Amino acid sequence: MRPHLTPATADSLRTALLRAGYTTDGVLALLGPAAHAALGRGEVEPAFRAARDGGELGVLVRLLLLGSVEPHAAVTAALAPLAPADAAAAGLLRAAGDGWTAALDLRPYGDTSDSADHTDGDTGGDWWVLSDLDQRRQERDHVTGVGAASLTLAAATARRPVGSLLDLGTGCGVQALHATRHAGAVTGTDLAPRALAMARATFALNDLDVELLDGPWLEPVEGRRFDQIVSNPPFVPGPARVDYVYRDSGQDGDAALAALLRALPEHLEPGGVAQLLGSWLHVRGEDWPDRVRSWLPAGVDAWIVQREVADPALHVGTWQRDAGLDLTAPAAREQAGAWLDWLDRERVEGVGFGFVTLRRPRGGDPLVVFEDMPGDIEDPLGPEVEGWLDRVDWLRAHTGDEALLGARLTVAPSVVLERYAEAGADGWAEVGSAVARRDGPRWRHEVDGPAAALLAGCQGALPLGELVELLSFAHDRPTGELVAAALPAVREFVRHGVLVPAGELGQGR
Repeated sequence: MRPHLTPATADSLRTALLRAGYTTDGVLALLGPAAHAALGRGEVEPAFRAARDGGELGVLVRLLLLGSVEPHAAVTAALAPLAPADAAAAGLLRAAGDGWTAALDLRPYGDTSDSADHTDGDTGGDWWVLSDLDQRRQERDHVTGVGAASLTLAAATARRPVGSLLDLGTGCGVQALHATRHAGAVTGTDLAPRALAMARATFALNDLDVELLDGPWLEPVEGRRFDQIVSNPPFVPGPARVDYVYRDSGQDGDAALAALLRALPEHLEPGGVAQLLGSWLHVRGEDWPDRVRSWLPAGVDAWIVQREVADPALHVGTWQRDAGLDLTAPAAREQAGAWLDWLDRERVEGVGFGFVTLRRPRGGDPLVVFEDMPGDIEDPLGPEVEGWLDRVDWLRAHTGDEALLGARLTVAPSVVLERYAEAGADGWAEVGSAVARRDGPRWRHEVDGPAAALLAGCQGALPLGELVELLSFAHDRPTGELVAAALPAVREFVRHGVLVPAGELGQGR
């Protein structure tokens, strides 16, 4: 059964959830940090113990988060003014003996990092999300909730105010929820009727106006353009089949991502930005950046960041576990074998995963950059994306050597100089140094003595050209030689936010 919340049902349910404190802060306060963390790991017993004396909030936590059967009287009190029978008619509950249990996953979800101003009645980035229960995980049209991919994309999305935003493949609506905080109009699309029903119910419960359109890929918005597009598409490379709608494109390998990257810029307004998650194949004998670059249409800025690379066996096993399969079962082994055979035939050595940011620039030469960013990232990447786009614009305006030499630059406040040494017979001997950011992606650049001295001089007081001249005199090297060596590095420092144009982009990112 698909959820269907009438306005009256949504209002009544919202009233009940708010009264009981079924919010991100309320649930955390009830469970406590340890039980809350255990629940995030799938360990439910600590949460059951913490919620057993929790009153109406405890009933809702056990009912909606923990999957227990709760007595009719307790559910009636906790959901008032919504009757349990009406909640069941809306697809939220189902009868279980003399009580009720959840038919869908309904959980609070919060993000206070969004920078948009709050409006009257705004929950401040605190919502409720409806999705399928784990018991339905192996169904073809299973609708996932707030998972790792959703959180990853949400953290990497730029949050500047825009007029219009498209959430392509909205699923249960997580990215669209965030978008309502900084976009004037939000449109969500999906080809799965169950996903659209789940998103519609999520938006109704949160009293949000989001346009929902039915259809594959960009077909529902043909001829339309947006200021921003976000997408967590079905990006899992494999044979041309659809085992699960949320992850499988039905096209061979990474062909669906290739087609999407070719088509997206036509749906962006000038200056518009598209951000999405994606996976690409590492094919024997091919360079993966060349492969992805061939998909990009002319005239777009592109920043492709590879976060990790999985070998074929890890790739297959990861997504089989994600589907909740018993990897030792004959059917799972047969599926894995067919998948690995396909990867072998396609000469796949690994599968990359990461972020893609595209922009339709208003003018100037486009910039396409490929980078690896392995390891954990402590800070959200959204502000870094915004900074990258700003810095690319600044560099575009300072393309010529004279323009760059005339600029005043300053070292970003988060940047430090690291020196490292090796132990020897005479003690520690310095063998190198690097500048590194302590925020965002922690970009790090090896530097020699002259480069470190140049960076130290970048305090916004003197133009870069004068600093190079002083450096030339101090190191007794021709100015032209230093200019030729310094400018490419300076452009890289600016792009990575190590150097910041004084008075134009502010400090930091």
